[in-house]
Amino acid sequence: MPLLDLFWAMLWFFLFFAWIWLLISVFGDIFRSDDMGGGAKAGWVILVVLVPFFGVFVYLIARGGSMAERNMERAAAGAQAQQEYIRQVASTSSTADELTKLADLHSRGLLTDDEFNAQKAALLA
Repeated sequence: MPLLDLFWAMLWFFLFFAWIWLLISVFGDIFRSDDMGGGAKAGWVILVVLVPFFGVFVYLIARGGSMAERNMERAAAGAQAQQEYIRQVASTSSTADELTKLADLHSRGLLTDDEFNAQKAALLA
């Protein structure tokens, strides 16, 4: 019997944390949703707080599909912002900077005229 009690305790522990995660997800979606006004958000929050099981299940039935779409849009927007930031940070040197470096190497005598012109043409192409 003690093994069965351990199983039940673990099951209830898991269900409790799954319920907490579900509540946080629903509240997060309510407050992040752009297609609802303040009154609708307040109504959903009141429903979920006063009648938790019923409120969460009704919210998931009524807005569950759009909840997934909003999460995917947020993830795509975050990935796009990250990619733009990476491109911005990675491309710190411009063509003008490279030409200045080439001119410096040429003036110090490390590049011949032909090498300088070839590198310059490659940068400007």
